[in-house]
Amino acid sequence: MTFEYTPPKYAQLIAELERRIDSGEYPPGSPLPSEHQLMAEFGMARPTVVKALGVLRDQGWIVTHQGKGRFVRGRPAMPTAQQVRTGRELLDRNEAQVSGRLLSAGEVEAPNRIATYLGIKPASPVVLRRSLVEHDGEPIEISSAWLPVAVADGTALAESADLKHGVRRYVESAAGASLDHIVEHVTARNPTKEECGLLGVKSSAALLTVYAVACDATGRPWVVVETVLPGDRHELEDAYPIL
Repeated sequence: MTFEYTPPKYAQLIAELERRIDSGEYPPGSPLPSEHQLMAEFGMARPTVVKALGVLRDQGWIVTHQGKGRFVRGRPAMPTAQQVRTGRELLDRNEAQVSGRLLSAGEVEAPNRIATYLGIKPASPVVLRRSLVEHDGEPIEISSAWLPVAVADGTALAESADLKHGVRRYVESAAGASLDHIVEHVTARNPTKEECGLLGVKSSAALLTVYAVACDATGRPWVVVETVLPGDRHELEDAYPIL
């Protein structure tokens, strides 16, 4: 099964500018082409270019100097003391080294949200791998990996046994592509009846759900990893530069 996916225009521009910065074509300290130059070169409208430049600025690739323009900073350096982010940890997690149990592994219909993240039609077949994670005998999260059938088919991802490696390694091997970045979405909601039983929470409890969409350098999504966290047992923390 093959999925056709064209990343949004702003994502294509982001990927190309990141490539040029990484390759040295746009070295640190050099001025970035103007909005009009980028619009002409890539055939994009100004709002699309502005959106892409805003993302690059927020991520630390470029910096804006009032009245002078935009300048290259280079690939953002991750602080060594910064904790591993939720999505990255789920992608690289070794199930055999985590306390808990596998709840399910197999083909299901993609819910609307997951289908949107993967760029497929709602109710399309996907492989769902779902686990309950425990700490000191207490359930602390439900983690899931949602993958297109074409990616999971013929791999251990659809089998009911602990993975020997992280999901990322299986996906990159099956897809023949390297995962380049993650886009995270965080929502808050009440638990389902099943989640109440698995996590030992009341129906009025607040759950945090983190969806991490792992994409290649072109912006094409290959896998969605999801973690459901009881709000009273977790705190999300992030650190980023002020530009």
